[in-house]
Amino acid sequence: MSKPLVLTHHARARVAERKIPVAWVEQTVRHPGWTEPEPFAPSIERRFRAIPEFGGRILRVACVETDSHIRIITVTFDRDARRKP
Repeated sequence: MSKPLVLTHHARARVAERKIPVAWVEQTVRHPGWTEPEPFAPSIERRFRAIPEFGGRILRVACVETDSHIRIITVTFDRDARRKP
């Protein structure tokens, strides 16, 4: 069973203002192309995924996973995202 996604108020606002489908957020969280820790908050994980429907641009989702759910903190397209070797 997949853990439920819980979007913070901030994440809901970013999804709405940027017109990002929640399905893209869910795909990125559940099947990221790669992940890395948030540089100044290691408890937060950044999950990245190319979105073919949006020209292959990289969606970045910052989240915290617990035993019971995955809390989405923010969502944005990241022009500078590059997978580290």
